[in-house]
Amino acid sequence: MLRHIDHTKMGRGVHGWLDSHFHFSFAEYYNPDNIRFGALRVLNDDTVQVGAGFSTHPHKDMEILSYVIYGELSHKDSMGNAHTLTRGQVQYMSAGTGITHSELNWGSSELRFMQMWISPDKDDYNPNYGDYRFVWEDRIDKWLPIASSYDNSESAAPIKVHADVNVYATVISAGESIDFKIGQNRQAYMTLLEGDAKVEDIEMVERDALEIIKQDVTITTERYAHLYLIEMPYDDECYTQKYGKEKPLSNGLNQ
Repeated sequence: MLRHIDHTKMGRGVHGWLDSHFHFSFAEYYNPDNIRFGALRVLNDDTVQVGAGFSTHPHKDMEILSYVIYGELSHKDSMGNAHTLTRGQVQYMSAGTGITHSELNWGSSELRFMQMWISPDKDDYNPNYGDYRFVWEDRIDKWLPIASSYDNSESAAPIKVHADVNVYATVISAGESIDFKIGQNRQAYMTLLEGDAKVEDIEMVERDALEIIKQDVTITTERYAHLYLIEMPYDDECYTQKYGKEKPLSNGLNQ
């Protein structure tokens, strides 16, 4: 079962220094039927102008990943970490019992990054931070494992999170294709960061997203496709809240 989400119908926050597309309810965008997708609570596509960003603010009991699409993301937190990441690199923060941090664009050009919040399997973990400078070529025409559960010893993902999720990125070359095989009783949320893509019979453009439920998919592209995907257990409660039992998913159903 697939559900296509048109980026032009997502929540939006435009503030001059910041332009955000909200995949789920966040800040000024609130839709009671679009609070989360399983353990995925927040997925924001943020574009930040030079010299601006998110000043020091708190987090608690959330697993947070930031994936840089382009530009420079400078992070500083209450644990003493201060690092700058660039295209294709990732920072991870387990907020746990409480942490403060800032995310700013001190670079010379526009910054765009994906900010993702995952609900942890329990509260009150000790706060933790890490960043990973993945080699860009390691995601060309294959899935690059970015993050997985601490319990998933078989995953090659270097980032470990307190939730049963698997996070990947890929860049598909022009005219190529890639499969994603979903686990039994699992679901995934995929967003097209750059380029174009076709998933089965669904055409996607930049910033569109796709819900993938209990179904393997083949993804193709004419130019190239830069994709970000979060896989997790199927959540029937979330499905029912969003669509109702009387509304089964169908290919190409737009939000």
